[in-house]
Amino acid sequence: MNKIIFTEEYCQPENLYPFTLTRQIQDIRAGILTIREKWETILGLPSFDRYEDDYKDLDRSITIEEAVQEGTCLMIHGNVLPFPKLVKAVRNLKDGEFISANGNEGIVFRFTKKQVSEKNTIKVSKSIFLKEEVKTIQFPWDIFHVNDWAIRQDFELLTKKRKSQSIPKSNKVTNPSEIFLEKGAKVQHSLLNASTGPIYIGKNAEVMDGAMIRGPFAMGEGACLKMGAKVYGATTIGPYSVAGGEIKNSILFGHSNKAHDGYLGDSVIGEWCNLGAGTTNSNLKNNAGEVNIWTPNGQLNAGMKCGVMMGDYSRTAINTAINTGTVIGVCCNVFGSGLTPKYVPNFSWGSEGVNRYEFEKAITEIEGWKKLKSQTIADSEKSILTYIFKHF
Repeated sequence: MNKIIFTEEYCQPENLYPFTLTRQIQDIRAGILTIREKWETILGLPSFDRYEDDYKDLDRSITIEEAVQEGTCLMIHGNVLPFPKLVKAVRNLKDGEFISANGNEGIVFRFTKKQVSEKNTIKVSKSIFLKEEVKTIQFPWDIFHVNDWAIRQDFELLTKKRKSQSIPKSNKVTNPSEIFLEKGAKVQHSLLNASTGPIYIGKNAEVMDGAMIRGPFAMGEGACLKMGAKVYGATTIGPYSVAGGEIKNSILFGHSNKAHDGYLGDSVIGEWCNLGAGTTNSNLKNNAGEVNIWTPNGQLNAGMKCGVMMGDYSRTAINTAINTGTVIGVCCNVFGSGLTPKYVPNFSWGSEGVNRYEFEKAITEIEGWKKLKSQTIADSEKSILTYIFKHF
């Protein structure tokens, strides 16, 4: 069986905190699809994760030795986003060849059992240099920086040679050829402006009355955009998420809620998060200066605009005011007066990060949120959260 093997080696996943605490880089969503879904869809191959001997090794993890027992392997850096010229180069690779780009770094390798000389050691014979710039995700703010481009790429991939559901006449529509409704999508009495970019509404997703959407915009399967929502591009509402209020250039990975009024801009929200009614983030400093953001390796410049990077399973109380360039870790319950600190550690109880969430209480409350969407917490999730609680 031919296969894709994703690797985080050389991708520095620690720089994508807090999102890579709970997932591999390739499972980050940018545009309509995750990086994994993009490559699987384009190449028509199943994917696995290279075994890294850490707490995120799950059912998909596989060693190089195991992978080459059957078929050809394409090992792809997990933070690399596909585009047509790169995909063409990947398809033209021969066994033992690899693609280098962005300063001669290897990003895609093709090999079989013949190229593996020792355990997990791959012999390569030829480098294929790609002169075009390859887009990669290296820091959390890169996710919303590339989202405009990524939505357009995914829209072309998913809609090529396919016909959209009819757009109901109750909607006000601009540039309908760039609007695609999947089977079961419901859109009534809304404004859809695709003059600035495509609009994609996923299977069984719903756009409620009075919503105003300006592309590029994407909604995943089963997502809901509430009545009167105002959404600017480039925004992604991931699968089974609920969104409302005012949103601009932001991504909700999936199963998360920003269901009420309040502003979300230039931000990335992980999975199973909930923003309480009235929660608003700042994405621009009062002096219009550069935004510095916390990372595990110190403060870094994220540009002039940067909102909040919120890890999985975190929540805010009603009317929470989130500071410019804030990082909220995994499984935080954020509440308190005034602006949040610019860094809220994992498992914080309250925005000051002084008190810690009791682990069993945190798991119980995650189970409650999952029950709202007819799901339960998996043993693998508990295992990952246990490790984060003890080590981060």
